[in-house]
Amino acid sequence: MSGWELQGGAGPGALDPGTVDALLHARHGDPFAVLGPHPLDGARIVRTLQPGAHAVEAIGPQGEMLAPLYEQAPGLFAGIVPGEGRYRLRVHWPGAVQELEDPYRFGLLLDEGGLDALSRGEHPQPHHLLGAHPATRDGVPGVRFAVWAPNARRVSVIGDFNQWDGRRHPMRLRLPHGVWELFVPGLLPGARYKYEVLGADHVVRQKADPVAWATEAPPATASVVADDAPFRWTDQAWMAERAVRQRLDAPLSIYELHAGSWWRDAQGEPPGWDGLAERLIPYVSGMGFTHIELLPIAEHPFGGSWGYQPLGQYAPTARFGPPEAFARFVDRCHEAGLGVIVDWVPAHFPTDAHGLAQFDGTALYEHADPREGFHQDWNTLIYNLGRNEVSGFLIGSALAWLERFHVDGLRVDAVASMLYRDYSRKHGEWVPNIHGGRENLESIAFLKRFNTVVHQRHPGVLTIAEESTAWPGVTRSPTEGGLGFDYKWNMGWMHDTLQYLSRDPIHRRWHHHEMTFSMVYAYSEHYVLPLSHDEVVHGKRSLLGRMPGDDWQRFANLRAYYGFMWGHPGKKLLFAGGELAQPTEWNHDAQLPWELLDDPRHRGVQRLLRDLNRLLAREPALHAWDGEPRGFRWAIGDDADNSVFAWLRFAEHARPALVVSNLTPRPLRDYRIGVPREGRWHAAIDTDATAYGGSGAGQAEAWAEPVPVHGQPHSLALALPPLATVIYLAD
Repeated sequence: MSGWELQGGAGPGALDPGTVDALLHARHGDPFAVLGPHPLDGARIVRTLQPGAHAVEAIGPQGEMLAPLYEQAPGLFAGIVPGEGRYRLRVHWPGAVQELEDPYRFGLLLDEGGLDALSRGEHPQPHHLLGAHPATRDGVPGVRFAVWAPNARRVSVIGDFNQWDGRRHPMRLRLPHGVWELFVPGLLPGARYKYEVLGADHVVRQKADPVAWATEAPPATASVVADDAPFRWTDQAWMAERAVRQRLDAPLSIYELHAGSWWRDAQGEPPGWDGLAERLIPYVSGMGFTHIELLPIAEHPFGGSWGYQPLGQYAPTARFGPPEAFARFVDRCHEAGLGVIVDWVPAHFPTDAHGLAQFDGTALYEHADPREGFHQDWNTLIYNLGRNEVSGFLIGSALAWLERFHVDGLRVDAVASMLYRDYSRKHGEWVPNIHGGRENLESIAFLKRFNTVVHQRHPGVLTIAEESTAWPGVTRSPTEGGLGFDYKWNMGWMHDTLQYLSRDPIHRRWHHHEMTFSMVYAYSEHYVLPLSHDEVVHGKRSLLGRMPGDDWQRFANLRAYYGFMWGHPGKKLLFAGGELAQPTEWNHDAQLPWELLDDPRHRGVQRLLRDLNRLLAREPALHAWDGEPRGFRWAIGDDADNSVFAWLRFAEHARPALVVSNLTPRPLRDYRIGVPREGRWHAAIDTDATAYGGSGAGQAEAWAEPVPVHGQPHSLALALPPLATVIYLAD
């Protein structure tokens, strides 16, 4: 049989018209059954689809002609290639000749064990199995692609390398796992790509890779083949000490920021990770914070979401540079003794056409029923966490941030929306669970498993929940029925205290409980006290903007509030700009108003925060027993008439601290407070000090007298400055 017998589609090896039509129109679901080498009557027939080519030849290792391939249909070439050895293709294009490897001569790429684990949702690194990875097959370098799309009729890899033509590189489906795979020879890191998916609904969609390691910078939407070469870390000392630095008895003061608006260059553009590191790291370290917390940096299409609507759960946003630049940023933070926490969003995702929505023509990542799968508040889709592959996809994302980038903690956003099926829904707009209740059992199981896996694989890493309800056991171990987080944001404390501080001091006596109620439940969870970005947007005003009174009183109120917060049990979090006493709401399209520091009032607030952080780190009484009742004792919690609050903080083998807040503009003299020790007590922090912009009306030191009061054997007679918090330490 000669190759001529194949010419024009006649003779042995010719394809039936339906198969040819499916190939030419990118509808064929099993390209490896047709393309590439196949035995034929003791010989080997090779077929290739090269739309637009004039001619194709099979060539040997040295470029020698092995056989011509004849055009069976427009762009479809076939021919008998002698022998069983390797061959390549020489393709004649209009004005160019290209020599390339045939993707369809390579065998299976993914092992069954890994695919089985993926289907169970138990693969610890799905981003190593799926996605785009530089690889070598049979001595040929290229890129291995794999994507989960079980209901698709056909999936192709498209990119610049094939003119974004879905006919050129259709993939092989691995049943029963629903994973499509293909090795594309000759491709290099940096190549742009997507998947073209012919869905179960017969609609063709171009989708970004859900597990891409890198992406184009928005508004472009393609995925990018990342270099698999491991980053050369220099943070071994930090990683060895991390578990100790992040224990519950360690000081934790978090500086939350949006990477795109902290500082901008002369052209008004974000500087990228390397440029940001030059200024941010020494600043945060010098301010005494222990951790940086980044608003979500997973790739997201809309910058105005601040990252809270991500689509690239495995890729740091390209807005600030390539993934290795983010790794350098984390490495430099660790070198400076700073931990890095990243906000992570497993609750929902946006509906952008290139993303996860209707990925294979079905509700694959999301719930099909909008009563379960659509967030009315945010116009986003909700992950179907009851599907093994989706749960595994998200847990794999969490582990990727910890393993690829050495991130020290994950703050999980919108946990409350995950826990309740009726979250922000009216009657009839939600689907009860199998028991008829409102609890989202699948999300609960997911969060427990997330925390269990993270803590088993990375002891010492922090997980923090933004959970705004009274759900019990958020920070209790899953083995004890809890969700397993290390910390929970104390949204109740934030709401109550901000509401109190926004009131005119003349009315505060009637709302005294707003400052004390948090201690009723202070030990039900391990808490972070958050003054986050959410409190300085959407018309809420800045923290300074909420304070009542004239300018002097507003600054004094804010300083007193910070002193109250740093003296209160619970770890601390402050959004960037809070230390500047920013008078306006945060604007994500501009840098922070650093020029405010030319004003001594704003500079005084910044200095206060620095001194509070240093005191927090230095004094165990202010942090070691944050989560233990023995670490706190009210001295005065009921003086509503004077709006005075006073309490003692304790730690093992440490001197006690006395925190006193006078939240009226009236100074108080000879105000007696009980203390456990005799001798001298000195003011380690006085928010009314002139160095901070205050009046200097406070008392630098006092001697405890043997006058029992408030259940203590000694007491201090203090001059309490107006609108101020003073932290006294026993000598």
